[in-house]
Amino acid sequence: MMSRPMQPERSDQRPVVLSVRGVGRRYAGVVALAGVDLEIRGGEVLAIVGENGAGKSTLLKILSGVVQPSEGSVAVADASGALRELALDGVREATDAGIALVHQELNLAENLDVAGAIYLGREPSRFGFLDRARMRAESARWLARVGLDLDPGTLCGTLRIAQRQLVEIAKALSTESRILILDEPTSSLTTRETERLLEIMDELRRAGVAVVFVSHHLDEVMKIADRVVVLRDGRKTGELARGEYDRAAIERLMVGRDIARAERRAVAADAATRLEVHGLVTTHRRRVPASLAVRAGEIVGLAGLVGAGRTELLEAIAGLGASSGIVRLDGRALPAGASARVRAGVALVPEDRARNGLFLEDSVATNMSLAWIDRSSRARLVDARGERGMVERMVGRMQLRPAQPSRRVQTLSGGNQQKSVIGRWLAIHPAVLLLDEPTRGVDVGARAEIHAEVRRLAEQGSAVVFASSELEEVLMLADRILVMYEGVIAGELSAHEATEIAIMQLATGGGTPRAHPPTAQP
Repeated sequence: MMSRPMQPERSDQRPVVLSVRGVGRRYAGVVALAGVDLEIRGGEVLAIVGENGAGKSTLLKILSGVVQPSEGSVAVADASGALRELALDGVREATDAGIALVHQELNLAENLDVAGAIYLGREPSRFGFLDRARMRAESARWLARVGLDLDPGTLCGTLRIAQRQLVEIAKALSTESRILILDEPTSSLTTRETERLLEIMDELRRAGVAVVFVSHHLDEVMKIADRVVVLRDGRKTGELARGEYDRAAIERLMVGRDIARAERRAVAADAATRLEVHGLVTTHRRRVPASLAVRAGEIVGLAGLVGAGRTELLEAIAGLGASSGIVRLDGRALPAGASARVRAGVALVPEDRARNGLFLEDSVATNMSLAWIDRSSRARLVDARGERGMVERMVGRMQLRPAQPSRRVQTLSGGNQQKSVIGRWLAIHPAVLLLDEPTRGVDVGARAEIHAEVRRLAEQGSAVVFASSELEEVLMLADRILVMYEGVIAGELSAHEATEIAIMQLATGGGTPRAHPPTAQP
């Protein structure tokens, strides 16, 4: 739960440290950003919000030197406070000017330890040799700053996604930049970690640092932001100061309409059980078996803190990382292995889409058609015409922006990448759909669209199980909620009785565990 909103001082009289005038960016004739003006002041938090594909990440990449603008100018204040135009022909110039960016898609070098990742390219030396003792000591200081209790010698490849996010933020803070840019910094953090990050942002603001952040979590925006800039279709549609905005006002500027709230679904009481899990033991929680059942047309949410075992349970059901137990679909025991379960109708949308869900260098069409081709090919021949038609239908159904099947997935916004992964599985109408953080890094409009597609699949008879760190999403989408604590399903709540408090009590080891629906015996 968020505490009361932080109350920063008014920032409109503070000095401008970064000025953007008429900035635009085109990719092969496609306009990603057009005519954007904004000013960033020292000692303020500026939130940039908008739907996926609105141009937010493009703007941040321009400010940090990752890409050059097709038009317009960017100027940064020098030591005297005078604004000096930047060429921004590379990240080095932006870094030298005091600008640091934490990307939405994390890119830590997995073969390095945490200290090496934080100081990559800036390694301290002593007598011509790498000063590892100093590097580890300094890294420990920055890790403590973001509340991460982690040995700086830990390999990055072993970190959970939430830990990677905090290491990236620690790395950016270690440059002691005057302008810190955060692209979806809380998308993988727990409530406690998010609170700590917002406190850090407040501390930086009070120290005179300009903080620019993109977030789809409007409760965070309203809590910390001095000003909110809204983008839609690559253009700035509004700018609101604290006291001028609320959630509804921001959403209207983001999507051009009021967001419709879905009404509570009713699952037939006599619906047949589609998915049965009995005594499933994951390699992560070797001695803790899990059992559950999901009816046809039912959407079950898995809630719990990071490390509770939600991801591992979903992966084990999908055939990844299970050491024992039985998984049945429509009363029939499924063979072990992910490939066999996909062929049986079990689909998994992973938490980390960039690492485990997408072929980033390939096109939207290739990524979206993988499961369909496996189902539809005959004698190793691909129905090319059928594939094109399916991809076009799914691009329209998932409302991908831009609607270009030939475009590389790597160039899409995070939300449109997520739609590509989900669309891949919706195209084959799976019997069981497993979703791990289905709307991580997704805006309110795209979230509503994804939720609508998940509900549509359930209404057609599929069983859906999803894990989400956002209690608001769990309460909004789930027909029934299973709460996990330290690898155990600690309790169950119906949609009608579930509250954030009730979920958190079970997620932290409190409350009285309740029985789940019975599962078939082995």
